[in-house]
Amino acid sequence: MNRRHFIRSSAATLALGLLASTAALAAGTPTILVVGDSLSAEYGIARGTGWVALLEKKLATEKIAAKVVNASISGDTTAGGRSRLPALLKAHQPAIVVIELGSNDALRGLSLDMTAANLTAMTQAAQKAGAQVLLAGMQMPPNYGADYGQRFFGLYPQVAKAQNAALVPFFLKGVADRDNALELFQKDRIHPTAEAHPIILGNMWPELSKLLKKTK
Repeated sequence: MNRRHFIRSSAATLALGLLASTAALAAGTPTILVVGDSLSAEYGIARGTGWVALLEKKLATEKIAAKVVNASISGDTTAGGRSRLPALLKAHQPAIVVIELGSNDALRGLSLDMTAANLTAMTQAAQKAGAQVLLAGMQMPPNYGADYGQRFFGLYPQVAKAQNAALVPFFLKGVADRDNALELFQKDRIHPTAEAHPIILGNMWPELSKLLKKTK
């Protein structure tokens, strides 16, 4: 082997080693994939002030090595999330999948059975891909009727229990159920203000932190 060939060979070996090390480091960093609607997509508020962005800051503060991918789309339904999920799972290979969907199903009067079926299918697909799942439960305003509201609210614990998934019972706890709730909502009375998102993160963090510990 001549000197020039040896140098090229050594450089190639070193480059491959660095690539392998980088891949190993990346593989050791869990990804949290958030599949949601406008409540997670920062609708009507400044970029970086939503609960998902605050989650990234929380992870940095806590010195927890984890990547966050926000795949939320305003207006999305559980059917939309279900159709998008396979590609997202393949692209990001998440360790944790947060499903924050269902509100738009109810607002559009879609079948509760179909919503439950979509949430179940998404949970199963994520688990089959090796991810832990966290469902973000939702409630509907009382003007939708007590019976409908109770049935809708009950979907989330039912799916979580049946699929052995983690659950945050009410995503907007401390925001939508407080006496002066309108103070934390935008003019449309549907989307929370930026001031509400730290509260939302506070609802999500206890369950997320438990799941993160399981990824180690």
